[in-house]
Amino acid sequence: MEDEETHLTQNKQIILKNFIEGRNPRETDLEFKISKVSLRIPKGSGGVVVKNLYLSCDPYMRGRMRDFNGSYIPPFVPGSVIQGFGVSKVVDSNDPNFKIGDLVTGFTGWEEYSLLQKTEQLKKIQPGDIPPSYYVGLLGMPGFTAYAGFYEVCSPKQGDYVFVSAASGAVGQLVGQLAKLHGCYVVGSAGTNQKVDLLKNKLGFDEAFNYKEEPDLNSTLKRYFPQGIDIYFDNVGGSMLDAALLNMKIHGRIAICGMVSHVSYTEGIQNLFMLITKRIRMQGFLQSDYVHLFPKFLEFIISNYKQGNVIYIEDMTEGLENAPDAFAGLFSGKNVGKKVICITHE
Repeated sequence: MEDEETHLTQNKQIILKNFIEGRNPRETDLEFKISKVSLRIPKGSGGVVVKNLYLSCDPYMRGRMRDFNGSYIPPFVPGSVIQGFGVSKVVDSNDPNFKIGDLVTGFTGWEEYSLLQKTEQLKKIQPGDIPPSYYVGLLGMPGFTAYAGFYEVCSPKQGDYVFVSAASGAVGQLVGQLAKLHGCYVVGSAGTNQKVDLLKNKLGFDEAFNYKEEPDLNSTLKRYFPQGIDIYFDNVGGSMLDAALLNMKIHGRIAICGMVSHVSYTEGIQNLFMLITKRIRMQGFLQSDYVHLFPKFLEFIISNYKQGNVIYIEDMTEGLENAPDAFAGLFSGKNVGKKVICITHE
């Protein structure tokens, strides 16, 4: 009989130290530590043991760092490993649906190895000519958020005038390209001139601007949309949403995807009266509401990516020990495109 000790290996991990309140995450809120882990499934338990290859850095994770239970996903546990979307390789399995060597994507720990017992949330990745890391971005939750939000919430029509905030991020970059494929006029906002250049010259946006160089966002949007905005895909909330409300067309649609500019849940929006005067439909959404569309999404995006109709910008950080800095950087706009942590290329 094999000794369990022979299957123990070191396990690098990222731990949440304490809850945060009223501010953005800092690198020091997360701790890098090394523990031991068994690469064998405990006797009598189901699930799989995976080696994590790529981890997704996503703004929604900030909400899980707060002591708040009123959201759609529970908070992290201080002193424990944080979780997120990842791409992983199965190294041991007690689940007949998964065999050793399978590549999977789903919720996993921010660590080298994880025991995953809720295997129903895992999806297999078929090896092919698309990089596996794309399954936490373009072909994962952010990409599907863009797809479901644009087509299902925004109800686009050919010729619509579309505005996208945080347009070079994981979600925004795809929303803009989907809108162009649909025959819309698209303007994006971003926080650096490098990102503005990417939007216009690589991602195919009609126009883009650096919001940090615009003292009056209401005037800015009037300049780019003199005829008004049909669709606003909102990733930031705050003053940008207030300005967009003033510039919407009658019967405009606003998809509320994220509010990354809000550091607390109590910050308000001033111009909501516009919802009445302009008969605007504003709707929050989660990609998980539309999971029945996921196979259609994959087929559509993979086909358009292979044809060169969709471009994807990924911002890769190497090494789990660098994950805290990479995550904190999301909230100061350090990332250019979808931020991914590579633990190993294996």
